[in-house]
Amino acid sequence: MNVMMIGDICGQPGRRTAAHYIPLLKKKYNLDLIIANGENSAGGVGITAHVLEELLELGIDCITTGNHVWDKKEVFNFIDTEKRLIRPANYPPGTPGKGYHILSMNNYKIAVINLLGRVFMPPIDCPFRTADQILSEIKDRCEIIIIDFHAEATSEKLALGYYLDGQVSCIVGTHTHIQTADERILPEGTAFISDIGMVGSWNSILGVDKEPVIQKFLTGLPTKFTVASGSETIFCAVIIKIDPSTNKINEIIRIQENLKF
Repeated sequence: MNVMMIGDICGQPGRRTAAHYIPLLKKKYNLDLIIANGENSAGGVGITAHVLEELLELGIDCITTGNHVWDKKEVFNFIDTEKRLIRPANYPPGTPGKGYHILSMNNYKIAVINLLGRVFMPPIDCPFRTADQILSEIKDRCEIIIIDFHAEATSEKLALGYYLDGQVSCIVGTHTHIQTADERILPEGTAFISDIGMVGSWNSILGVDKEPVIQKFLTGLPTKFTVASGSETIFCAVIIKIDPSTNKINEIIRIQENLKF
C-alpha cells in the first residue's frame, strides 16, 4: 500500500501545482491513498467550501488542517458534515469538527489523526495525551494509523515521534512550510519526517509575498500578507510504502519538485 502525504497547500498557486503533480505521482507510485494539509489553501489562510470541493476533486482522500482552520468563517457551515476534512484533535471538547477520520481501503481500516503543537503556538490541549486517548479508542480497529502533527518546533515533533514509535504507522510534521531532510523509520517502525514542506509559490516567504514579511521584521508593525504569485512553484510531499501483510513501513520517500507554468 502506497500513501502520499502532501505539505501545506498555499493558495491558488498551491492548488494549481497540486493539480499538476497529483495525477503524475499517483501513476508513478501506484498510490492508494492521498492526504494533504489544506489549512492555507484558500487565499493563504483557511479553507472554503469551493476550495474544499476543488481539492477533493483532485483525488485527495483526506484533508488535514492546523491553527488556521477557522480563518474562513464559512468553515463552520461544513466542518461537521464533511468527514474528509479534519481539524486538530486537541482542540477543547465541544469544538466543531472531528480530529480524526477512518477510511476503508483495500479491506483495511486507515485512521488519519490531526494534532496541533503547543511550542510557539496558541494555547491548546496536550497533543501527547490527546494521541493516547484517540489510540485507546481506535488502535484495535485500524491496521494503519497516520498522524499529521501541525507544529512549529522540530523538538516537539520528534518527541511525539519517539513517544508514539511503534504505536502508529507514520507521523509527519506540517506548518513551517519548509521541508526537512530527516525522513526516517524510527527504531520501532514508525515513519517520520519533521516537516513535509509546502505546495505554493517558490519565490516567496512561506508562500506569501516577500516584501510585507520583510517589513514586518524591520518595523515590528502589523502587515497584510498576500499569497505570492509567479511562474515558479514548489511541490513537497512524502510517499509512505506499507507492507499490507505486516502493516509495517517499508520506506519513506521525500518528494520535492519545482514547476514553471
